Parts: sequence; C-alpha cells; structure tokens
Amino acid sequence: MTSRRDVLRAGVALSAALAVPALAGRAMAADVVFAPAPGDWRQFTLTTRVAIPRPTGSVGRIQAWVPLPSIEEAAWIRPGDARWATNAASATIERDAAYGAAMLHLVWAEDEASPRAEVISSATLRDRAVDLAAPGPAQPLTDAERQLYLQPTALIPTDGIVRETADRITAGADGDLAKARAIYEWVVLNTFRDAAVRGCGIGDIASMLHTGYLGGKCADLNALYVGLARASGLPARDVYGLRVAPSRFGYKSLGANSPTVTKAQHCRAEVHLADFGWVPVDPADVRKVALEEPPGGLALDDPKVAAARGGLFGAWEGNWIAYNDAHDVALPGSAGPAIGFLMYPQAEVAGVRLDCLDADTFAYSMEAAEISA
Repeated sequence: MTSRRDVLRAGVALSAALAVPALAGRAMAADVVFAPAPGDWRQFTLTTRVAIPRPTGSVGRIQAWVPLPSIEEAAWIRPGDARWATNAASATIERDAAYGAAMLHLVWAEDEASPRAEVISSATLRDRAVDLAAPGPAQPLTDAERQLYLQPTALIPTDGIVRETADRITAGADGDLAKARAIYEWVVLNTFRDAAVRGCGIGDIASMLHTGYLGGKCADLNALYVGLARASGLPARDVYGLRVAPSRFGYKSLGANSPTVTKAQHCRAEVHLADFGWVPVDPADVRKVALEEPPGGLALDDPKVAAARGGLFGAWEGNWIAYNDAHDVALPGSAGPAIGFLMYPQAEVAGVRLDCLDADTFAYSMEAAEISA
C-alpha cells in the first residue's frame, strides 16, 4: 500500500513545488506573512533545574546528562558559556565523539538522598534565510563532513524502502535544489502531525514507510526528510533544540508562548546544497501549523499554512536554540544503550534509565529568558 501511494504521489511533489509561489502569493494577499530574514541578534538564557528523588531503599549511583547548546554558525547562532550549581560529586562538560554534542554530566554520591542541579546556558540568535534565487559560491563540506551527513543511523537508514521512496520522489528532478524541494513538498503533502505521539517522536523512518503510517511529530517528520535527502545523495542533518520565544509573525504554534519551556523541544532539519551551503527546512512545522494554528485543522491552502509552507523551505525564525545534530549518542558513564538523539535531559538511578519525557516523575523544569541589550 505504501509503494502504491508513493507512485501516485511522487509526481505530485514536483508540481506542488512549482505551486508554492502561488500559494505564498495567496497568503500575502490575505495579509499573512511568514518571512524570517537576518536582522538583529537576540540573547537568551536557558535555566534547567533537575531534581531526582532517590526511590526508598534504592542504592547505587545517580547520574544525569543535560544538553547544552553546541551548534555554532556565524550566520545565526552563537552559543555562550554554561554555569551550574549542584550537590553532585562531579559535574563535567562532555562531548559526543562523532558530532561534538555538548552535555553537562552530573554524578551524585551513592548516599546523596536528594540529587539536584541548576544549569544555566545561553545562546545568541537571529533569523536566517537563504536566497534560493541567487546561487553562488558556498562553503563546501569536507570529505569527513560529507560522509557523516550522508551515512545512515540506527533510526534513519538510507537503503531499502527509504532509497526506493527517495528515488520515486526525485525522479526527473534536475539538480540538488530541485531534489531537495521535491522531498520537502512530498513530506508536507504525505505526512501529518499526530498529537498523540509522545514528546517529539522517535524518528524511526523505515517503520513509518513500511507501515504507511506517516503521522508523527518533528523528530519523525523531519527525520523522514533527512533520510530521504541522504538516500538521494544530499547531505542532510537533524538539528535538535528548544523554542525559547514567541513567533514574531503571530504564529502561536511556532513559538514558546511562556517562559516555561520544559516541553518546548523542537527538531529542525538542514540540507547541504552545492550552490547554497546549509539550507534550513522544516516540513514538520508546516504540518504543526495546519493542525494547531487557531482555529485548528487548517487545509494546506489556508493562507497561514501556505505562508509557512513557502517560508520554511530556506528560512528559520531565530526564536529557537539549537543544541546539536547528534544521532546514536552514547551517554558518558552509562552502561545503557545509546539514545537516538540528545534533546531532553537524561538521568539514571542505579543504572536504570529514567523516562525523559516524563518531566514530572523525572522532576526537571526549563525556563527561558531574553536578555535585554
């Protein structure tokens, strides 16, 4: 059933790509604008508080890992320093060997009854946009970078049904920009945001394609984009982070609308194109707008959805802190399995991994604040 639907819709993606300017024009006519563009820089602090109650009678080491901003790009993000206060016996900044993802690793003494920590990190942000009508010389990837961003991961294979689907989507596309846009339009047209999915999803894209169930959240839908791009020979990456401020374009669904951002995690995606360098894309947020933007359940040709759909191929709003682009992360000091990605605080009690999506039981909270110039 999946392949039949792919065959029917793969050609639609290319024609839909050509229709995007018309959709955007309709949105502008309705006075709806979503057009991030580089401008002033904004600085934010992020405070993460962790409290891990030791179960009665429990013995053994308690440890936690708090992600820190570690993506640095001159055009749109500058991570700052991190500081912390804790009763942990040790607190060290560690980095993932493959991707450089930074995290604060906390280890408490075995007799500590009430492990706790407060971690304050910061980043300076601004909107970004790539002018896709003006190709020019771009920073090329090194051979090692190209290999890293083309390789499969545990949850993002690039062979089998992923490669077959990618080949159908990009058939007839001339050049890497056309391929990247065709994949974006296919994901927008064929997927949907499933509000029942926990957290941001897990990003098991082969299972999505095999079952034909293409619902999920950002870590699912944007991982699907990344996998299809990699299978098409386009370097691509998921970027994991956190929304920290409202959208200045008036989209409630595309911003953090409270200083409390404990559940504001969001994964975005990028694809590397020869004439443009890293290009931001976010088909998952198009589907978020369609589902959640008031009054909810909007059609793809609704002006607010159309504006986001046009803008989110090539632009991002700078109200989001990027942590890292890491996959298959082995937590230092843990004997447990690697995690698919590092976007939430993690913790273990006596070697047992806590549920990072249950902030109440795990007892962590996150707050964001903008620092005035």
